[in-house]
Amino acid sequence: MGARLWIARILIAWGVVSMGMALVSDTKTFYAARILLGVAEAGFFPGMVLYFTYWIPAAERAGTTALFMIAQPVAVILGAPLSALLLGLDGRAGLAGWQWLFIGEGLPAVALGAAALWILTDRPEQATWLSPDERAALSERLAQERAAAPGRHTSTTAALASPLVWLLSTIYFLNALVSYGVLLWLPKILHDLSGADTWRLAAITVIPFVAATGAMVVIGRHSDRTRERKRHVAACALVAAAGLALAVAVSHSLPLLILAFTLSQMGQRSILSVFWAIPPIVLAGTAAAAGIGLINAVGNLGGFVGPAVMGFLRDTTGTYSGGLLVLAAALVLEAILVMTVKLRD
Repeated sequence: MGARLWIARILIAWGVVSMGMALVSDTKTFYAARILLGVAEAGFFPGMVLYFTYWIPAAERAGTTALFMIAQPVAVILGAPLSALLLGLDGRAGLAGWQWLFIGEGLPAVALGAAALWILTDRPEQATWLSPDERAALSERLAQERAAAPGRHTSTTAALASPLVWLLSTIYFLNALVSYGVLLWLPKILHDLSGADTWRLAAITVIPFVAATGAMVVIGRHSDRTRERKRHVAACALVAAAGLALAVAVSHSLPLLILAFTLSQMGQRSILSVFWAIPPIVLAGTAAAAGIGLINAVGNLGGFVGPAVMGFLRDTTGTYSGGLLVLAAALVLEAILVMTVKLRD
């Protein structure tokens, strides 16, 4: 179908289903709507990573991916106060605050999906907003890169059977485990220590993500300049692990705890932009679509495991220390595994 139509389809469908969440009436319809939401969104992130390979030369891919992925921490920064505002509309037009929340978050996706249909093109040579010389130069450079990497997997079967793809899936699984384990529990951890109200809690929660936004861009660009990927990922993972270990040590001081989580988020979030520059080095053609999709699908299972482990250990021990140390250990293992990846670069 082409990346342009598929990305637009996902955005529009996701936005419509998200707004439809305002119609849920009980537990069953809530679960059904959440499953449908996941189906609607499926393929967006790996599709975007693949789309970058059609447009961005390999030497600039980590920095570009970083610019794309700062949307995640920015969403956390803006989402907390925006959610509070939407919830404050409770009773307007006969709708509850939570209904306004779903409607408000779904509308932008529909609008951006429609914009994608008009603005995006599948390949540089189709972009009328580039000059003929720009289109030719970019297309030629990307074609030369593809021709210079004959050793990459190019078939779907080869990608799905590749031990390297499964190794990358495991690495991403560990990263998602930590990412969601921290993201979903951080407000609770900070609230338990500070006792802050909604607005103050939102303000202190976003501090680590503000710092992470800048770190992602800086580290992504440095990885591009040095043409090195694995050591950047490993170093960021170890920095993030150190931040979580520090959080355990200073868990009774709010300022130091925020500092520790800031260090952790700067390292952990910066992993992503560099990591996603690795799969296109070893995958091409339909293998890139299948391989990136597999890495993303398997990796995102960590989004369930991380928060569950944190919750289990919190209930078992009565503190967050055990869960945070498990997440730190996962980051250390991630750093070790990424250094074993063999790249044809």
